[in-house]
Amino acid sequence: MSIYLGLMSGTSLDGVDVAAVSFEGDEERPRAVEPLMFRSSPYDPSFRDRIRRAIAEGPASSLCDLDFDLGRVFGAAALETLAAAGLAPSGVRALGSHGQTIWHQPPEPARPGSTLQLGNPSVIAEMTGIEVVSNFRDRDVAAGGQGAPLTAYTDAILFAGTEDRVIQNIGGMANLTALPARGSDRSPVAFDTGPGVALIDGAVRRLTAGAMDYDVDGRLAASGRVHAGALEDWMSDPYFAVPPPKSTGREYFSETRLAHWLDDHGSLPAADLVATLTEFTARTIAESFRWLTLDPTSCFLCGGGARNPTLVDRLATLVSPLPLGDLAALGVDPDAREAIAFALLARQHTLGISANALWATGASGLRVLGSRVRA
Repeated sequence: MSIYLGLMSGTSLDGVDVAAVSFEGDEERPRAVEPLMFRSSPYDPSFRDRIRRAIAEGPASSLCDLDFDLGRVFGAAALETLAAAGLAPSGVRALGSHGQTIWHQPPEPARPGSTLQLGNPSVIAEMTGIEVVSNFRDRDVAAGGQGAPLTAYTDAILFAGTEDRVIQNIGGMANLTALPARGSDRSPVAFDTGPGVALIDGAVRRLTAGAMDYDVDGRLAASGRVHAGALEDWMSDPYFAVPPPKSTGREYFSETRLAHWLDDHGSLPAADLVATLTEFTARTIAESFRWLTLDPTSCFLCGGGARNPTLVDRLATLVSPLPLGDLAALGVDPDAREAIAFALLARQHTLGISANALWATGASGLRVLGSRVRA
């Protein structure tokens, strides 16, 4: 039995999630996986705004400072999780940190991709005394891949079952993993479907002058109506016509684009604008199922958007009769999925196991992901 930590700070910018996980065996697929502890440490609002500004504006000096400050935030969150679990740092084999994505440029025919995550691993190692594996996206992107969604590999390890199924994450961005029944010779499919709650949250912050960070229980959207023209402004984006593998992020579906869209449709009530963005997320997820080569009989939701009943109800209507469920039905806390994924990716790096799913990223070959900082 070996214990690993996984750290995740996603596109929703909510905070840092930490999972302590026990894995049994040294094979690619662990003989047993036991989540020991999961904690989520929300960012202070001013720190969250600082990350948003860094993504939108830089400059280099701010990015440099943020890299080390995020490392300190991550290190503290790791130590707090270990203390809550009654575990000593010396008992952890390695810590896998995704970092905070600041910029992600998927590869295009005319140019290679690039990616940047901050949260300095040396700072984490100094604070915790634990070996740190980070920069997981880099090697896949260097090999011509999308570098995302990396969680697709762990979905295949942890969640394949006796039926074809979909794992649908609705975070700041949304991504799916379609898994064939275990033992099938068919390939899984995984890609980013588009925005999850990033545009919805951003609109709510702007429309309420910062009084609300997100649409609580989907109430604003439920009280508004969808406007076809405003919806088409987003639905016509060429991203949705591109077949997978593909990935996207806040760089593309940005705060700047959102601000222009809100200005263009400023005569509409706030509730209608939020309802339209909620419809956009639901519809792009549902329409992305056309890329699947499987025939799923179930779909399991996770991510912050899975707690928005208006969004979930609309998605359920659009994908009917495919039933929607909660990832908890598969024995994993939905909020912990990504942190658990990076604990597993740290394990695979330590064991020298390739962990980039070519069917998800389109890389030119299998690679051991991550760079290691020894304690």
